Amino acid sequence: MKPNNVKIERGSGNVFVDLGFPDADAHLLKSELVTRIEMIIRERGLKQVEAAKLLGLSQPDVSRLLRGNFREFSLERLLRLLTALGRDVDIVVHQSQLERQGRLRIKAKGSEIPSTGQKRRIASGFVPQQAN
Repeated sequence: MKPNNVKIERGSGNVFVDLGFPDADAHLLKSELVTRIEMIIRERGLKQVEAAKLLGLSQPDVSRLLRGNFREFSLERLLRLLTALGRDVDIVVHQSQLERQGRLRIKAKGSEIPSTGQKRRIASGFVPQQAN
């Protein structure tokens, strides 16, 4: 049997950066918002048709969104979808504690969205694996 010569590289914590996506930070934020939207829909036991009615979308749009096709959705639109699902959205700006460029991230109270360094389900179903 041939030895496995797979090179393992530690990821950046943002799969979209690692894959070379333009606007990787925005993609990560969107994926986290979509993940939260999906969690709320699941927690409420909504079918896609019911969710579509609440969100003011068509059922095919909800299906595309939940499958990870969120490029056509702006951050603002995703935030509005959260409010349509009965969630308050607060935007907090504060000084970074480290001497580096600030960062954008999503925090949810209650059912937490896993932080960037943890395994998590991205809206497309891709689960980034951390290198050991």
